[in-house]
Amino acid sequence: MIQFNMLPDVKQQFLKAEQNRKTAVTAGILITAASVFIFTILFMSVNVFQKKNLSDINKDIKSASDQLKSTTDLNKVLTVQNQLKSLPALQEQKPVASRLFKYLSAVTPANISIGDLEVDFDENTMRITGTADSLQSVNKFVDTLKFTTYSVVPDDGSTPPASTQKPFSSVVLSNFTRNEKEATYTISLAYDPVIFSSDSNVVLTVPKIISTRSETEKPTELFKALPETKQQ
Repeated sequence: MIQFNMLPDVKQQFLKAEQNRKTAVTAGILITAASVFIFTILFMSVNVFQKKNLSDINKDIKSASDQLKSTTDLNKVLTVQNQLKSLPALQEQKPVASRLFKYLSAVTPANISIGDLEVDFDENTMRITGTADSLQSVNKFVDTLKFTTYSVVPDDGSTPPASTQKPFSSVVLSNFTRNEKEATYTISLAYDPVIFSSDSNVVLTVPKIISTRSETEKPTELFKALPETKQQ
């Protein structure tokens, strides 16, 4: 069977345009509905969900704040916690006082004893009082302190550079006396704080002016009680 399209071209164009219009209207309605849905979701998110979330957070903050306020001696607890946090930094700044005896053994002549030692780690000063067999030995002790140098050993364990820096300065024989048996001395000096720093591994280079206790292996004789002075 043969079919013939008897509609004129104008009618066909009108039907096609009508179909396109319906399609455009349907698409517009779907896009509008989607836009309204997205807007509704965003509106609910901002004005409902976020507000509820913020309200819950504020409640949690208030609850935690009330709990902290009810803690007994809260200010004292916080002060202790802050002090505990500062302990590691303070520990790093703390001078390594145990090096003092190693240094004294290295620089003190074998025929000199120390009876009293005062170290001020805030002012970086030292005061040494003791006895010796003679004033000549005391003078050599003073010279040893003056001309001793130090170097810092690198962290990688390589050979340290040549010693040029002096650990002790302003070395002064502030007082001395002598009798038939021995001499008594007092030496005042300042020291470089680097030699007691935990960040530096220090090696002293002592001049060969006189044999020291570290060479004669007599560290136990380094300290000796001072002779009693008679009251007049």
